[in-house]
Amino acid sequence: MIPFSVLDLAPIPQGSSAAQSFSNMVDLAQHAERWNYQRYWLAEHHGMPGIASAATSVLIGHVAGKTQKIRVGAGGIMLPNHSPLVIAEQFGTLESLYPGRIDMGLGRAPGSDQLTARALRRNLESDADQFPQDVVELMDFLSDEPRQRVRAVPGKGTKVPVWILGSSLFGAQLAAMLGLPYAFASHFAPAQMMEAIALYRETFKPSAQLAKPYVMLGYNVFAADSDDEAALLATSMQQAFVALRSGRPVQLPPPVPGYLENLDPAARHMLDGVLACTAIGSPPVVRQRIADFIARTGADELMITSQMFDHHHRRRSYELTAGIRESL
Repeated sequence: MIPFSVLDLAPIPQGSSAAQSFSNMVDLAQHAERWNYQRYWLAEHHGMPGIASAATSVLIGHVAGKTQKIRVGAGGIMLPNHSPLVIAEQFGTLESLYPGRIDMGLGRAPGSDQLTARALRRNLESDADQFPQDVVELMDFLSDEPRQRVRAVPGKGTKVPVWILGSSLFGAQLAAMLGLPYAFASHFAPAQMMEAIALYRETFKPSAQLAKPYVMLGYNVFAADSDDEAALLATSMQQAFVALRSGRPVQLPPPVPGYLENLDPAARHMLDGVLACTAIGSPPVVRQRIADFIARTGADELMITSQMFDHHHRRRSYELTAGIRESL
């Protein structure tokens, strides 16, 4: 059995609030721990009305403090938004508080629109082109003997595990070069997935952190007790994605019966492409989809995301998915 993990964007459904989203987040994390999920990651996004995980490091500490053993981390920290020293201090603090339980996934996208990215960075000279250098600098801050004169306190010597996140060949090349585990965003950008996996595995160089390639793939699961119920619950995510790609991000909307059937062909084609790595249905259907996906990709781990309007349905989806893992 390969590990399953949870990716949480702390969704804010229509009519709800960030406070309720954080309460749901803790509840899901505690259940995920009982259901033997490997890790619980939160994703950095900014200026998004339906996503509450902007202060990612704060939420990681909150989840870690409310759980006992599940690994908690960032999927990911968008490093161009931050000083490597600040992130080293934050994650050095988290690792000191919750030793052996913290992961740090790093991405080079802003996790926002360009206007928000500008407000975040302030220093416009800091951009995605510096991402490889920033990753190396950050790893050095966390090492036993940093080469830099500045020290991250806490941070130095904590050696928090670093992952490279990506949705293109760039991240695959960087992860392979640095000998780091690689998490591919196939749950919303699957186009280059197979090529990126192959490139990463073929060019991987062992490191002190990792002896051989390790690939984690994002995967959408909308599991329910019946196929019809699952199809209905999945329409919230489908609506939100169409709205996002149309330049009008919204809070997570309630399910709409017949949504796909009434969608215009261009939007339906877009959804079919970006959400290709998705299982929707009852446990037997989801199990077959997941088994086929693992066989096709050789994934070492799946990062499951399940964006549903109702928290209880979302939690049930993760519960059913945990049972599916046990049966694989």
